[in-house]
Amino acid sequence: MPAGAGNLGSMNLLFITDPLDGFKLDKDSSLAMMREAQRRGHAVWVCGTPDLQWRSGERVSAVVQRLHLQEQTHDWYRIEETRSLAVCEMDAVLMRKDPPFDSEYFYATHLLTQAEREGAKVFNRPSALREHPEKLALMEFAAWTTPTLVTRRPEAIRAFHQQHQDIILKPLDGMGGMGIFRVRADGLNLGSIIETLNRDGATSVMVQQFVPAIAQGDKRVLVIGGKPVPYALARIPQGNEVRGNLAAGGKGVAQALTARDQEIAHAIGPVLAARGLLLVGLDIIGDCLTEVNVTSPTCFREITDQTGCDVAALFMDALQQALNHPQAMTLASGA
Repeated sequence: MPAGAGNLGSMNLLFITDPLDGFKLDKDSSLAMMREAQRRGHAVWVCGTPDLQWRSGERVSAVVQRLHLQEQTHDWYRIEETRSLAVCEMDAVLMRKDPPFDSEYFYATHLLTQAEREGAKVFNRPSALREHPEKLALMEFAAWTTPTLVTRRPEAIRAFHQQHQDIILKPLDGMGGMGIFRVRADGLNLGSIIETLNRDGATSVMVQQFVPAIAQGDKRVLVIGGKPVPYALARIPQGNEVRGNLAAGGKGVAQALTARDQEIAHAIGPVLAARGLLLVGLDIIGDCLTEVNVTSPTCFREITDQTGCDVAALFMDALQQALNHPQAMTLASGA
């Protein structure tokens, strides 16, 4: 077992991420978590999902690297040690692999579920990741959202457009605004868009009534341990772009939560926390919930830089609370 394991004063934390060289240093939320962990004296270990493996008669293991994070832009980390060890030897495992939620991501969650059986503490919980696909998780909370349709039937999409006139279409496995289309009342290009997303009925599509409040931003409301962070990041579309996603060129503006934001977060956050979702990103446009993000919610850095609210510190506090008192999130939900 790595030195310090089991000691909550100095923990070994394993971050499962995409390759480090692809991190955007000025905005990566996983990096913000790592820096806060190191600041508190915890050991930061990393691996990717390809590094996970299981062999019969053994525990789920991974080839992991212990990092020392440095301040400079270039050579921002130094690898202190590389070794293979059982995942359950870590004090906590943070699953921070970005979407898409493809077959390999799905398989990784099953490996991590086995690691849980062996004693690993994984956040967000692998079974909860599987049960809350980021677009479809919305179905459970339909009372808070704009009219929405999920279907593989092109005729259902056309009927939805005829009813609501101005609609948004998106793939279920997209991220960062990828594959999002708006079709107005004139129906221009609706057939082509359906063909592109639906692939002759082979692929499910999410369709939502357009919410004009997108002009004021697609708000990312972070919920940590069932409690909302006091500030959201409103991702405001630029120019003629309909998408507010930062990856699509949106401008991120931090702002205090509205009464409606808080109402939605307080209604949904504790429910999800009780299921093992320590960190959730709710996407809210105007008064409507549009997505529930559970894989690797972001916007830590932007909110912290603009408001001084240290989101990474709030997250590490919640992680330590969850490790010290694993029943705390469940009790907070009233479950």
